[in-house]
Amino acid sequence: MIETGQATARQHSRRSIPYGARESRWRAPGGADVRRIDWGEGSATRGSVLFLPGRGDFYEKYLESLGEWHAAGWRVTASDWRGQAGSGRLGIDPLTGHVADFADWVRDLAALWAEWKVTTPAPHVLIGHSMGGHLALRAVVEGKVDPTALVLSAPMLGFVGQPLPPAVMHTIARVMRALGDPRRPAWKWSEKPGVLPTTRAALLTHDEDRYEDEIAWRETRPELAMGPGSWGWVERAMASMRALAAPDVLEKVDLPVLLIATRVDRLVSFAAIERAAERLPHAELVAFGEEARHEILREADPVRDRAMETIADFLAREAPASR
Repeated sequence: MIETGQATARQHSRRSIPYGARESRWRAPGGADVRRIDWGEGSATRGSVLFLPGRGDFYEKYLESLGEWHAAGWRVTASDWRGQAGSGRLGIDPLTGHVADFADWVRDLAALWAEWKVTTPAPHVLIGHSMGGHLALRAVVEGKVDPTALVLSAPMLGFVGQPLPPAVMHTIARVMRALGDPRRPAWKWSEKPGVLPTTRAALLTHDEDRYEDEIAWRETRPELAMGPGSWGWVERAMASMRALAAPDVLEKVDLPVLLIATRVDRLVSFAAIERAAERLPHAELVAFGEEARHEILREADPVRDRAMETIADFLAREAPASR
C-alpha cells in the first residue's frame, strides 16, 4: 500500500514538468510548429525512447512513465502531433481534432525520427499509445522509421462497436465527410463546450487520481483541451486502419513488436489488435481483462506496474544497451 505522503509526491511529479526535462518546439514539414519534451540529454546510458501519445492526448499525461524510463537510464523524448495539445488546431473550432490526412502525421514522425535518431544514443525505441501506436506502426510499415524495437499500447487498429464491415463503415464515413465541412465534429462531446463528459473516466482508467492528472493539466494549460474528432479525422482514420489491415502488409515488419491491450477496451478493437499480433512476424501480445481500461499506462498500480515491467523485460531482450 502507498502511504499518503508517497502518493502525494507521486501525484505532484505527475502534475509538474520535472527538473532537467526541457520543453521546446520543432519545425515539422510545411512549417508546423510542434511541441516536444526531452529528458536525459547527455546522461542517458541505456539508449533512447521516443514516445507518441494518442488522439486528443498530450505528453504531460505520461510524465510518470517517461520519468520511469528516464530513471532506468533512457534518454526520453515525447512529441505532440501537429494540430493537437499545445501544437495548434486544424479543426473548425478550438476543440475539434482534425487532420487532412494521416500521411501528414507520418511525414512529421519521419522528419522527427531522422533528426532525433542522429542526436541520441542507440538503441532507439519507439513507443506509441492508441493513435500514436497506429501511426508508429504505419511509419514502420512504410519504412519511414527504423526502431530497434516497437511498443504499442492499446494501438488504434480498429474501432469498437462498428455494426457493419469496415469497408461499409468507411463508405459511410466518406459520405459524411463529403456532406459538409470535413473539419466539423463527428460526435457530440458535452452539453458545455470544453467540459469533459462525466462518463469519460470509465473509458480510460480505474485510477481516479491519474484521471484527475489530466484535468489538472487542462486547468494549468487550457490550450491542451481537445474534444471530438472531425469527420475528416474519422474517415482518414478508417482509411489508414484498412490500409494496415490489407494482406501482406504487417507480415513485412521485420522487428520485434510488443502489443499491450485490454480485452474490454471500449475505444479501440481488441480483436483487431489480436489479429495484428498474429500477423506480425516477431510480435508479443500481453492482454489484460476487466482490470484494465484503455489507458493502460495510466491505470491503477497493479495493472500499470505489470505493463511497465513487461515493457522493461521486452526491451532488455530486444533492445539491449549498446556497448
